[in-house]
Amino acid sequence: MSHGDRVIGFRVSGHAGYAESGSDVVCAGVTTAVQLIANGITECAGIAAEVKVQENLVSLLLPEMCHDKSAFLLLEAFELQMGIMAQEYKEYVALTYAEV
Repeated sequence: MSHGDRVIGFRVSGHAGYAESGSDVVCAGVTTAVQLIANGITECAGIAAEVKVQENLVSLLLPEMCHDKSAFLLLEAFELQMGIMAQEYKEYVALTYAEV
């Protein structure tokens, strides 16, 4: 999710389907990246981001008036990692952008 030229959140859904559950390295990579960024923003940076965890869906959205550079850097790192994974595993990872 973006606002202008800044990424302010993300939504991850589905299952990679690269391999069977428990052996799916693509799913494990995405899940680990999601957890790292969500914990980095909420626990390490102390930002009250809106995090939703549902079956097959995880989302994070920064507070409306967030100006914390560390949060934006973490989201940029997440976007970079997901972009690399999308290039490497084209059939299993796709990035889409939505303006909020």
